[in-house]
Amino acid sequence: MNKELAELLRLRFGYTTDIDADIPVEALLMSVLSRRSQRRYSAQPVPESLLAMLLACAQSASSKSDLQQYSIIRIKDAEKLNTIAQLIPDMPWITLTPVFLVFCGDIRRGQQISRLRGYANVNNTLDSFMNSAVDAALAMQTFILAAEACGLGCCPISAVRVRIGEVAALLELPDGVFPMCGLCVGYPASVGHLTMRLPPRVIVHTDRYDDSALEAELADYDARRENCYATTPERQLYRERFGVSGQYGWSEHAARRLTAREREQFKSYLEDHGFDLD
Repeated sequence: MNKELAELLRLRFGYTTDIDADIPVEALLMSVLSRRSQRRYSAQPVPESLLAMLLACAQSASSKSDLQQYSIIRIKDAEKLNTIAQLIPDMPWITLTPVFLVFCGDIRRGQQISRLRGYANVNNTLDSFMNSAVDAALAMQTFILAAEACGLGCCPISAVRVRIGEVAALLELPDGVFPMCGLCVGYPASVGHLTMRLPPRVIVHTDRYDDSALEAELADYDARRENCYATTPERQLYRERFGVSGQYGWSEHAARRLTAREREQFKSYLEDHGFDLD
């Protein structure tokens, strides 16, 4: 058995899985299984040549119908980066990251191409929005995997959509383009936090969807996470509404989080900026 892979799987899921680890060591597998969100970065700059290569990797991601409905904006202007950080004050690592990127869904380019070629573009639809969001997400994840394989650390910042109007105005995004997610990139200053995931049997289904064992699986998962990193009372969500729980596992945290609607302005922003979501 490949002991390194087996240990990475155990750390990722909190128990010894039945996944066969008796395979040759692959650097990419090791990198993916050991990936951690990084929020602390050293002062070491990311070489421009490396960044260009990683962006080329991002553009190598899968894309719906080869339409490539996304754009990537690099924030180099310190004042703009500080403004984004001020808009999202609970994420101070934004100003400390050597590289900050914003991945955007982009249906404008297709509209412009249609206009230039003299065709009517009839695909400003909910499905087109979905395709552009997925294209941007695939490009970002491909960038992350390539970056981490080169020793960099990354932290996605979906909170750019919390202040979507201000962020879009700052980046001068035209109609048909929206910020999907920000991304901090740099050399890690610490090991970072490895997040234990739900067991594969909860996520992966065969032939049909089946969550009949979800309650029992959640109880086991909560217990495994609690053994590794318990949530202190002050980090429990919405204590003023729900109090402090003595059994505060991942499922309690997720359930409390889902009691508050997030980013309600997102749909209206899209509709006001060139997206037809019918």
